[in-house]
Amino acid sequence: MRLSTGTKAAAIIASAALLMTACSSGGGGSDAPAADGPVELTFWTWAPNVDKVVETWNAANPDIQVTVNKQDGGDPAITKLLTAVKAGSGAPDIMQTEYQKIPTLVSADALADISGEVADLADQFPEGVWNDVTLGSDAVYAVPQDSGPMQFYYRADIFEQLGLTVPTTWDEYAATAAALQAADPTKYLGTFSATDAGWFTGLSQQAGASWWGIDGDAWTVAVDDEATLKVADYWGGLVESGVIDNKPMYTPEWNAALNNGTQIGWLSAIWAPGVLEGNAPDTAGLWKMAPMPQWDAAKPATGNWGGSATAVTSQSKHPAEAAQFITWLNSSQEGVDLLVDQTGIYPANIPASAEALSEPPTFFANQPDFYEIAAQTAKTAGSFTYGPNVNVTYSAYNDEFGKATEAKSQAAFTAAVEAMQKVTLEDLKSSGFNVKE
Repeated sequence: MRLSTGTKAAAIIASAALLMTACSSGGGGSDAPAADGPVELTFWTWAPNVDKVVETWNAANPDIQVTVNKQDGGDPAITKLLTAVKAGSGAPDIMQTEYQKIPTLVSADALADISGEVADLADQFPEGVWNDVTLGSDAVYAVPQDSGPMQFYYRADIFEQLGLTVPTTWDEYAATAAALQAADPTKYLGTFSATDAGWFTGLSQQAGASWWGIDGDAWTVAVDDEATLKVADYWGGLVESGVIDNKPMYTPEWNAALNNGTQIGWLSAIWAPGVLEGNAPDTAGLWKMAPMPQWDAAKPATGNWGGSATAVTSQSKHPAEAAQFITWLNSSQEGVDLLVDQTGIYPANIPASAEALSEPPTFFANQPDFYEIAAQTAKTAGSFTYGPNVNVTYSAYNDEFGKATEAKSQAAFTAAVEAMQKVTLEDLKSSGFNVKE
């Protein structure tokens, strides 16, 4: 099998002049000698209990054996892989990667194009998630594993007690936030977190944003597009008026607020029940989930916060077998059932998730239709293209919105977006990418 590269994705790699461009001299698989025994594959992943999932595969597939090598999640794993690719050896056959890291890995020629093996899986995943693994090209660089569609989580008991209505539009969200403050100034409907760039990305995606794009052989950057500026202006107005909080998430204070009822709403992703169970155990059975408030109620939409895919690296000598394994892992009913049971993920695969998620999360046992709502919202996530310097953009978010939330100024929020645009664009240029303005 010869590994091809889609037209647009090829442009990405070609434009990465100053990034790692190691060739896949050890990969491709077409020239690998026949194995005397079973094909041995290594799998770098940070998801818990994946080794237990792999045990089932290994028992049923003696000719293709997978060994799990647990890694630290996020940036450390990506850095380790890029180092191995640059050195020409040491990479695994299979790699778990966050969606936003895929363009960086493609630019470094770290991932194999497995479109010949998995192209027929496209219809099993939401369009936006499939775009994350194809980069809008004919190539396929990974199979989606889990996704993070965003919803609105709220304290149903306090809503009922104060006579509040669950907001279905962003205008209603602002009105509900104000009504809550009027009824009890100690309580907030939510907070704007200047330390969670992925959260803000999901909000912008819901509004129709896509911060990077490919035009011919060049990257485009649109962090300051109309959709993102609209989101920033909206939240800046809420913070300036004081009707929501402006403190970061995932702090001891925020955890306590979730538990004691002073934070009664959270715009979060499908994995929120696990966080709430860990941080607000006293509130079990008091929360409910609803779709995100909408900008246009006639065109339901959501964004994604989090999620990952499983890729075959360019150094693998057995890309076809690796692709066979990750197809089973992420698209077979057996594989998806095991992932849900052992790791607790929300699977990206649409048909398999219906059976795998037949019961609501334990923390939301009071809402039997939890996953039915989630399945409907997940389908409404539009495409969002990440760029090869997403880490720079996210760092700029922390810096600029940190200042904006401190200032509590609506104008500072839109200025923060404009600063993110400038930093992202200048970094792409200085890194040697071809950029079209």
